[in-house]
Amino acid sequence: MISRTFEILEYSLKNHPREDILAGKKNGKWKKYSTKDYYKYSILAGIGLLALGLKKGDKIATISVNNHPEWNFIDMAMSMTGVIHVPVYPSLSQDDFKFIFNQSQIKYVFVTDEKTYETIRPVLDHTPFVLSVFGFNQINGTIYWKKIINLGKENKAKYEGELDKQKKTIKPDDPVTLIYTSGTTGKPKGVLLSHHNLVSNILASSDLHPLRYKDKVISFLPLSHIYERTSNYQFQYSGIGIYYAEGITAIIENLKEIRPEGFTTVPRLLEKIRSSHLNQGQNLKGLKKSIFLLSNKLALVYPNDHNLTLTFRIKRLISYVLVFRRLRNALGGRIKFIGCGGARLNPEVEKFFWTAGLPVYQGYGLTETSPLISLNRLPLSKCKIGTVGPVVPGVKVKIKEDGEILCKGSNVMIEYFREPDLTKKVIDEEGWFHTGDIGELTRDQFLIIRGRKKHLFKTSYGKYIAPQVIESRFSESQIISQLMVVGESEKFVGALILPNFEQLYKLVKSSRGLKTFDKIKLTQLPETQSLIQSEINKINKSLGLNEQIKKFQIISDDWSVSTGEISPSLKLRRDFISRKYQHLIRLFYND
Repeated sequence: MISRTFEILEYSLKNHPREDILAGKKNGKWKKYSTKDYYKYSILAGIGLLALGLKKGDKIATISVNNHPEWNFIDMAMSMTGVIHVPVYPSLSQDDFKFIFNQSQIKYVFVTDEKTYETIRPVLDHTPFVLSVFGFNQINGTIYWKKIINLGKENKAKYEGELDKQKKTIKPDDPVTLIYTSGTTGKPKGVLLSHHNLVSNILASSDLHPLRYKDKVISFLPLSHIYERTSNYQFQYSGIGIYYAEGITAIIENLKEIRPEGFTTVPRLLEKIRSSHLNQGQNLKGLKKSIFLLSNKLALVYPNDHNLTLTFRIKRLISYVLVFRRLRNALGGRIKFIGCGGARLNPEVEKFFWTAGLPVYQGYGLTETSPLISLNRLPLSKCKIGTVGPVVPGVKVKIKEDGEILCKGSNVMIEYFREPDLTKKVIDEEGWFHTGDIGELTRDQFLIIRGRKKHLFKTSYGKYIAPQVIESRFSESQIISQLMVVGESEKFVGALILPNFEQLYKLVKSSRGLKTFDKIKLTQLPETQSLIQSEINKINKSLGLNEQIKKFQIISDDWSVSTGEISPSLKLRRDFISRKYQHLIRLFYND
C-alpha cells in the first residue's frame, strides 16, 4: 500500500510495467517512455535537485501550456526530495505571478514556451527568491531542463544515498503541492495538500473507473488542475498508458492516432462534440436525415438509471449502427470511459453520450478536497444521470440546513497557505469542509449539485435563482455558444449571450445575401435576434416561471481564458463579465 505520491512509481514498476506509461509528440512522432524510463529519469531529476541545493520545504513552480511527459519527471523528483510543487496556470496576470512567486517563495520556475517566459520575465525583477528559470523546451534566456538530468548523472555517486535518506524522512502528512485558485479578495489563494490527501483520493478512486492495465488514455486538461493531476496519478498507479495531446485543437486528430480507451474532460468539450454532431446532421436529406433525427430523439429519453428495456436496447443498437458508430470512430473507436468534472453537465448531453455508446461518468470535487468527493461508477446501480454519483470511499458528506455541501475525510486540504483566518472559515471545529456548493443527497445516496452558494441570487420578488442550472440547459443549443444569467435584486432573470457565430452565419447568409463574415453585423440583424429569441422561448418551457429568461443582450466579443471571461478551469468568471458588460445589463433593466 502506498502512502506518498512518489511511491506510485515504485508500485507501478513492480506491478504494472509497460513500454508506454507516458508519451508525448515530438517533431510529429510519439515519444514513448517506459515505466523503467519514468523511474530512472525521476531518480536522476531528484538527485539533480539535491545537487542544486534544494531542501525539504523549498518550492518550485511549473507553468505548462500543454501537458508533456517531462512534467512528471520533475513532479516526482520534487515529491521524493520533499520539495513542494507549485503548478501555475500560464494564463494568469503578471500581478498574480508576482503574488504567487513571492508568497510561496519560489526558488526555481519551469516553463514550456517562449511566450510564457516573456510574460514572467518582467516579474522576476520583483521576485527575489527566484534563482533561475528552466525551459522544458530550449528557450532563449532559460536553462534547458535536461541540465537537471545531467546534474543527476554527474552527482549520482554523491547524492544517491542522500536521496534515499530524504525519501525516508517524508511523512504522509507532509505537504506535497501548493495549488493556487481564484481568491474572493482578488488575490489567488494557495491550497496546501499533503501526500496523504492525494494518495487517499487515488486509492479510493483508482478502482472506480472501468480502465485497466494495458489500456490507454489521452490527457489534455491542464496538469496544473488537481482534477487532471490526480487522474494522471490514478492511471499511473493502475498501469494505464497516458498520451499527452499536442493541444486542444489536436485532440480529435490525436484520438484517432492513439485510439485510447478513455479520457477525462470538462462539460464544455462534450457539449462541443455533441453540437458538432448535430450540425453535421443538418446537411443530410431524405431518409438519412429522418434516421438521424430519430436517433437523436432516442437519446433524449435514455433512462437516468440506465435501466434499459428490450425495445430501447434494440432501437439503440439500430441507431448506433446507422448513426452513432461514426461518432464513436471519430473518437478512436475504443472509448469505454469518459470522466467528466469541473462543472455541471447537462443531463441531455450525458444521455446523448450514453446512447452513442460513449459512457460518461460524472464526478464532483474541489481543489481543497484533492479533488474527488463523489463519482458515478460501475456497476450501473451506482451510476445515475443528472447526479455526480455516490460519495467515494473514505469521504463523508452531509448537507447543511441552507443546502450547502459539507465534506470530511482524508482528502481535505491541510490549509489555505498563510491564510489561517480564511482556513477557519471553511474548515469548522469538527473538521467539516464547507464546499460553498449547494446540493442534496437522494434517498439512494446520490449527490446532486444545484450550484454555487455565492452564485445564488434573489430577484426583487425574493425568489432564489441558481444561474448554473439555467445555463446548463442552454448548452444543448446549436446557436448559443455561451450564456450567463444575471438578475440579482431585479424583477426578472436576464442573460448575456455569446452566439455560435459560424452557425448563425450559415442560417442567415442566404436570406441576407451576406458575402463576408462579420460578427458585429451578425449580432445586429433582426434574424439573429429572432433566432436567439426562439431558442430562449423553447428552453424557457423547461424552466420555472421565475427562472425564465425575459430579456437578453447578444455579445460580439470572444470569451476566453486569455481575455479574462473564462477561468483556467473553463468556468465563467461572473464578476469579471458583470463588470465588463455592466452598461449592457443596465439597458434591459432600465428599459
